[in-house]
Amino acid sequence: MFVKFLFTSIQFKMKKLLFLFLGLLVNGNLFAQSPKVSAESANASVTYGQPSKKGREIFGKLVPYGKVWRTGANEATEITIKKTVKIGSAIVKPGTYSLFTIPTEGEWTIILNSSLKQWGSYDYDKIKANDVANFKIASKSLDTVVEKLTIDINDQNLNISWDKTMVSIPLVYDIKLD
Repeated sequence: MFVKFLFTSIQFKMKKLLFLFLGLLVNGNLFAQSPKVSAESANASVTYGQPSKKGREIFGKLVPYGKVWRTGANEATEITIKKTVKIGSAIVKPGTYSLFTIPTEGEWTIILNSSLKQWGSYDYDKIKANDVANFKIASKSLDTVVEKLTIDINDQNLNISWDKTMVSIPLVYDIKLD
């Protein structure tokens, strides 16, 4: 009789836990990830996890100043370049690269790295020898809030906007290599 009671009690608790777990999973509260989005131009494309501001203070708080950032959510942002480009002050050959940034209040460091499929920027120090570009560019303040991180690319610029900050990185194709 006691064994039957114990077994029934354990079954009830297991069912409760299972329903709780499934409820969290279905509602998106467990293992929630930001959506993965892409932008494309004739000569390049970018894929990134798109976090939302959700009332949070972004730069200097959620994304600390002076620290390497994956430039998005989840996996590090990846940029695919279809032909040689001058991006900022660096010449980059065709290929796919992880895009990292180091935001500060008035300028950002832009980093392209050949190591792909990086979860966040946690292991950046282990792969920084694979940087193919590393340069600084001025950031600017926006008058209106951009709720979701937005990375736009066209054949002249790669634009990164979130909260009230924007970085516009010039792209120049048809570079003649010596």
